[in-house]
Amino acid sequence: MRLGIDFGTTRTIIAAADRGNYPVLTVDDADGDTRDYIPTQVALDGDRLVTGWDAVRLGAEGVPVARSFKRLLGAPGSTAETPVRIGEELVPLGRVMAAFANHVAEVIRSHSLSTGPLRAVVGVPANAHSAQRLLTLDAFAQAGIEVLSLVNEPSAAAFEYTHRHPRGINTKRSTVVVFDLGGGTFDASMVHIQGTKHEIVRALGINQLGGDDFDEVLATLAKQAGGFEHDAIGRRAHARLLDEARSAKERIAPQSRRIFLEFGDTDITVPVDAYYEACEGLVERSIATVGELLGAEGTTNLVGSDIAGIYLVGGASGLPLIPRLLRERFGRRVHRSPHPAASTAIGLAIAADPDSGYALRDRLVRGIGVFREQDAGKQVAFDALIEPAAGPDEHGEIIARRQYRAAHNVGWFRFVEYSALDDAGEPTGDMSPLVEIVVPFDPALRDVEDLREVAVVRRESGPLIEETVRVDANGITSVRLEDLDTGYIAEATAHR
Repeated sequence: MRLGIDFGTTRTIIAAADRGNYPVLTVDDADGDTRDYIPTQVALDGDRLVTGWDAVRLGAEGVPVARSFKRLLGAPGSTAETPVRIGEELVPLGRVMAAFANHVAEVIRSHSLSTGPLRAVVGVPANAHSAQRLLTLDAFAQAGIEVLSLVNEPSAAAFEYTHRHPRGINTKRSTVVVFDLGGGTFDASMVHIQGTKHEIVRALGINQLGGDDFDEVLATLAKQAGGFEHDAIGRRAHARLLDEARSAKERIAPQSRRIFLEFGDTDITVPVDAYYEACEGLVERSIATVGELLGAEGTTNLVGSDIAGIYLVGGASGLPLIPRLLRERFGRRVHRSPHPAASTAIGLAIAADPDSGYALRDRLVRGIGVFREQDAGKQVAFDALIEPAAGPDEHGEIIARRQYRAAHNVGWFRFVEYSALDDAGEPTGDMSPLVEIVVPFDPALRDVEDLREVAVVRRESGPLIEETVRVDANGITSVRLEDLDTGYIAEATAHR
């Protein structure tokens, strides 16, 4: 069975490839009602992790729950050991991911369409760093799902657009901008389309912008309207308020004037205009990202361009304020997917279907560089190795390789992913640690247990070193340093 799995911050949606159709798999909630998503939640019941709709049920009974734990994946330096707070307990992120991925696999196997081994294309945010991709890949692979590939979520949504609107692309308008606002992340991708061939021209993203932030705004306004903004409420009460805010937000229609919430015994009313005013800063951040994306192509709007439109996907894009502000800024070519929450999952299922004929050439969103020791360890210089927007080779990989003579007895390399460089060539903005390697260039040091305790000394005529940085088709980075004189190799994969 081939599937698309959209592992979302608040909801996980699964679509199947079924003879040219791509239905979304349904699941029963705790009340037996049919739903088209699994809540991305984990409850800690004693020492047992409970996931999905059962976690929602336990949360309603007072059991501690972790919501939106996926956001931790996007934090710089996240590893399988990063703690996830569930009530008063801290649980390793790797364990939480494994429990949730196992639940997803169980849901799929219980479905009537399920046959044979599970093979899936799994979505990740376009701006996801290498460790986030690796943790996602490992969790689903260990759950018994063969991960065919990781695909950037807005790239998958472009597949859904083309499948749904094959006549929307022509020789005059051959590009689509995918605006993907999910529960925890925002991504924008410019996609050039020729038939079923898709090429990502450029992609930008914000790892910490999504529907959760809009829920927090409404929860804050609700506390003010209810007269308890200065009251201290516990984590569980705040979580219940956020759930109520999320449900109320999703009920907002273009003609709505008031938002109604219930918190305990209190009925709360928040004017829609007040909510929209409080949210404008969040929306403007996403619009500025789209403007930057378009500006890279020499245009700041869609008039006279080859862009067919801006395609809105992701559950959080359903807020009427968002398409309204986008149309005010970019004109009328703003279209919302009829299935915004499921668009990515459907696109991922299309990518998983070998008979669909769809092909994707994606690009790297984040650059890769390394901090190197200089002047016997007295200085550190940054060397940009792979720039953002680099495209893959025919094998789907991006490789940077160079050779040099080692100038020190020990090489201390700190590889990072970065979003941009300043005028001096230094990384600026968002930066995430990738791999740290300490290499004994002096053969006499190769048995030293902790090379960090060794003083860095400049040496002449050091060994010839070949340094290879490889980004595979899933966006996971590995680094290899080989002493070509002796054959000694040091290598590592991001956070593995």
